[in-house]
Amino acid sequence: MNEYVQNAVNVAVGLVILLVVLCVGAFVFGKLTRYNDSEQINKGNQAAGMYMGSKLLGLCIIVAMVSYSSQDWISMLVWSAIGIVILCLVYLIFDFLTPRFKVCEQIEQGNMAVAQLLRSVIIGVSIVIGTFLM
Repeated sequence: MNEYVQNAVNVAVGLVILLVVLCVGAFVFGKLTRYNDSEQINKGNQAAGMYMGSKLLGLCIIVAMVSYSSQDWISMLVWSAIGIVILCLVYLIFDFLTPRFKVCEQIEQGNMAVAQLLRSVIIGVSIVIGTFLM
């Protein structure tokens, strides 16, 4: 097969896997929060949008790093799923370590400071996780 065709097939399959991982991640993250992500974002809640965007960006980072080191598509999917689980655990641990406020309540109220803090934690952890999975 021509090298360009093979590369195009790899890109196409990679994009499909990325979209599947992002859809599954958005669904799982949505179930983890106590508010309706879509509803809050539709209302213009910038904190909810930033938080959801950060989670999806974190997944993209993980998928990118995993795809770099994976030898096949199945292992890429498996390690991406592990990335989703780890990002969920990060959220739960962060919520546990901040007993003075509940993350979901603050995001639902539009608290941008909490959203920005979470964004930094999620992106930082995603880079570290992706490096571990490489």
